Amino acid sequence: MDLFSYQEQERPGARLLADRMRPQTLEEYIGQEHIIGPGKLLRRAIEGDQVSSILLYGPPGCGKTTLAHIISKQTQGEFVKLNAVDASVKDVREVIEGARVNKNMYGKKTILFLDEVHRFNTARQDALLPAVEQGIIIFIGATTENPFHHVNGALLSRSTLFQLEPLTKVHALSAMNRALNDRERGLGFMDLRADSEALDHIAAMAGGDIRRALNALELAAVTTPSEPDGSVHLTMEVAQESIRKRNIRADESTQYDVLSAFHKSVRGSSDAALFWFLYAVEKLGMDPMTFIRRLIVACSEDIGLANPQAMVQAVTAMDAYHKIGWPEAKYNIAQAILFAVESPKSNATAVAIGKATSIIEQIGSAEVPMHLKDTHYRGAAQLGHEGYLYPHDYPGHYVEQPYMPNAAHGAQIYQATEQGMEEKIKHNQRQRRNKHQGR
Repeated sequence: MDLFSYQEQERPGARLLADRMRPQTLEEYIGQEHIIGPGKLLRRAIEGDQVSSILLYGPPGCGKTTLAHIISKQTQGEFVKLNAVDASVKDVREVIEGARVNKNMYGKKTILFLDEVHRFNTARQDALLPAVEQGIIIFIGATTENPFHHVNGALLSRSTLFQLEPLTKVHALSAMNRALNDRERGLGFMDLRADSEALDHIAAMAGGDIRRALNALELAAVTTPSEPDGSVHLTMEVAQESIRKRNIRADESTQYDVLSAFHKSVRGSSDAALFWFLYAVEKLGMDPMTFIRRLIVACSEDIGLANPQAMVQAVTAMDAYHKIGWPEAKYNIAQAILFAVESPKSNATAVAIGKATSIIEQIGSAEVPMHLKDTHYRGAAQLGHEGYLYPHDYPGHYVEQPYMPNAAHGAQIYQATEQGMEEKIKHNQRQRRNKHQGR
């Protein structure tokens, strides 16, 4: 069957397979069992037509719009859909006014589904808020972006947030097999024979995006020449032609998440740290300097004096990147990353900063002890700026004397761990403490 006979079968202008196969009920819905599985809160609300204002957050193709579509089929109220890309404040106000009439005159509720709500600016989101607060509309928003970054805090606080997980290859395979067997809405009316490896390839390349998988399946089905017996054979070669390597998104939320994954991996996994760095730079197009800066921070925050050479490696890698550029500098940066991950770890520096900051907040202002004040001018002794003991004049180049302000006397801020070089520092701290206590 060719494209033209397919269109004749489906009538000219027929909807795409992904639209025809869009689930109409919760039983047809694929994935997201953690929020709409049997007995789950959202499922009970949908089945009882008791949905309140909600936000659906998840990656493209995970089923946000489909879930809203199912709600529209289930509700007895008015269901209005707007897309934040082209909807104006005027459009929102018209929906609100219609909802007010429905509620006051007919006792009927209105559900407003706003797709891509992250594209709504603050002014347009603010226009929604009073109607949501007063119960004039029930708001359902869908977004691929972190709502805590892009949705009005007041609107977010008045909505229940449901996070949808990325769908998997298994979900895409399930959707394609359903389409292949459905004679009314799918491709079941065609004499199709699809190799399992072909379907597996489409599912893998779709990355869990069911719409993309179904679009590729449909393209393969309607453009593949028929066999002599009229059947259509979908091979691996056909599948590869029907779906190409996906362009990976790198929005603001994604960049923050990947950078976070990188830093956390520096604390515990060479494999993961190197993966996230190269994935971000070579697949997402992120700036290598973003990761070099984070690595330099990690060398003090998570390694510190347990291995001071980690920072030297990181700063040297930054210098190499500036001098020779990408991609050659990836070797220098990778070396610095691996050196940092495999170094002994200590967060004593970070803990010390926290303790010092806390003490500063507690004492307010601090007076410098007299013996620590500047003495490089005539008259310093007359003002009492004397009594400082010069450590290099004493055994071990150390002498016990007050260094902290009186208000923080005795406070211990930096406490070395037993990791790497800090073990020696800890030993020195212990010796000094014992010497002081023995005096």
